[in-house]
Amino acid sequence: MAHVIITGGSSGIGFAVASIYAARGARLSLIARSRGLLEGAQAKLIASSGANADSIRIEAADVAVESDVEAAIRRCEQAFGPCDILVASAGIVEPGRFEELDSASFRQQMDTNFSGTVHAVRAVYDSMKRRRRGRIMMISSGAGLLGIYGYSAYCASKFAVHGFAQALRSEARPHGVSVSVCFPPDTETPQFQRELAARPPEAATIMGTVRPWPAEAVAKRIVKGTDRGRFEVYFGTTLFLLGRFAPAVRPLLNWWFDRAIVRCGNTATHNRGVSEHRT
Repeated sequence: MAHVIITGGSSGIGFAVASIYAARGARLSLIARSRGLLEGAQAKLIASSGANADSIRIEAADVAVESDVEAAIRRCEQAFGPCDILVASAGIVEPGRFEELDSASFRQQMDTNFSGTVHAVRAVYDSMKRRRRGRIMMISSGAGLLGIYGYSAYCASKFAVHGFAQALRSEARPHGVSVSVCFPPDTETPQFQRELAARPPEAATIMGTVRPWPAEAVAKRIVKGTDRGRFEVYFGTTLFLLGRFAPAVRPLLNWWFDRAIVRCGNTATHNRGVSEHRT
């Protein structure tokens, strides 16, 4: 049985991926910050897949702290053997205009989304190289393909994940290790609902009202891409075209975004003026 380690496995995309592997009978190691959420995820997986409790291990750790995630992964490997598949899904998003986003919030997103991915990969990579097998899937984002108003920290962290994956793929391939990266769209997760509440109106305008993908649908594509060893996994035509033809597409999108942001600002100014006049 494969040993699958998933960071951010207690909820959202990570949990949906875990559900697929649990149904396959894999040995699962879930890592997240909250032990309470991990225990709940473990119970759900056992109930839904019929998995044995002994085949699902949980470890509470913050991926932003390298020593913590490394120790957690070591304990998982001691219990279930070397990692065969790593899905680095742990991530956070806190929208906000750059000048309004404090340094701690910016740094936390970089530390969790980018450095947290690097820490998890580093913990399993040497063993995969020695065994000349293993699969690594990193979760970037559609925001890792295009800069979005109000998402300077999140975009920076997810662009960095993409660059890291590109470089590591070249290093890992001669050693039999598969490296993949995926770019999910807005996805129905508990975190997404919190994100919407903080999303600046300009961002809401340019991102439109496209329905978010179900986490289960995103997870299916992630697992399929991992199975096939695809380097880049996209979701929908728009993200595929952006990923494949970004230099040609991005100027057109930026032009449209700039016009939409100006219209949004004019509307907000008009509404404030009407309100003040009524007062």
